[in-house]
Amino acid sequence: MSRRRTLGTKKKVALLVSAAAVAGGGAFVMASTSNAAQGPQTAAESTVCQGLATALGNNQKFIAGQQAAPDAQSAARIANREAVIEQIKVQQKASGCVVGESAQGSQTTQPAEAAQPAQPAQSAQPPAQSASSAPAAQPPAAGGGGAAAGQQVCKGSTVTLSGEAGAPAASSNQFPAGTRLKVTNLDNNKSTTVEVTSVSGSCALLNNAAFEQVREPGKFLIRRAVIEKVG
Repeated sequence: MSRRRTLGTKKKVALLVSAAAVAGGGAFVMASTSNAAQGPQTAAESTVCQGLATALGNNQKFIAGQQAAPDAQSAARIANREAVIEQIKVQQKASGCVVGESAQGSQTTQPAEAAQPAQPAQSAQPPAQSASSAPAAQPPAAGGGGAAAGQQVCKGSTVTLSGEAGAPAASSNQFPAGTRLKVTNLDNNKSTTVEVTSVSGSCALLNNAAFEQVREPGKFLIRRAVIEKVG
């Protein structure tokens, strides 16, 4: 009688261990399924992904403008921006974002600028350069290029990065090369003053070095920015 009770206890323990193993396996399967269901984040779900999508979109917009009205330098500019886009896609993958997602930067128009009909057509102006000229020959676009030194411009615009290397610089669709812009990130009060060296699809698109001077860690988009023309 004693032996039967002992065997019965051992069987109960074995059954409990088996049940625990099955339950644990089920929990593991559920956790694995849950993790597998979590795909890459979109721009709407992550500020990091939104910044990268905006950078990619601005570069695509620039390429489209060059293709629509090419000049002697367009092929080189397009090749450069295509390389930048590939680098942005690498950053999207590393950040857990949807690779290749594209979005245009915010270009909120202020009441003082609303009466200027040329404002919506700014993206078409950067490619309109002579075959022998660099972006410096590009006429200033309406609503920004004619601003006085020290004046705040492009109110409401967000700021992101172009993905280009080199010394701190910016590109713009409103200011010719040589213009100096001061960009301040209101979220951390960091500022950088850079020179516009090329054209892009937004008011102020910072290259990697310039963006690093004002960015918040892990972010690729500055939502609250002040852009000033200083020279």
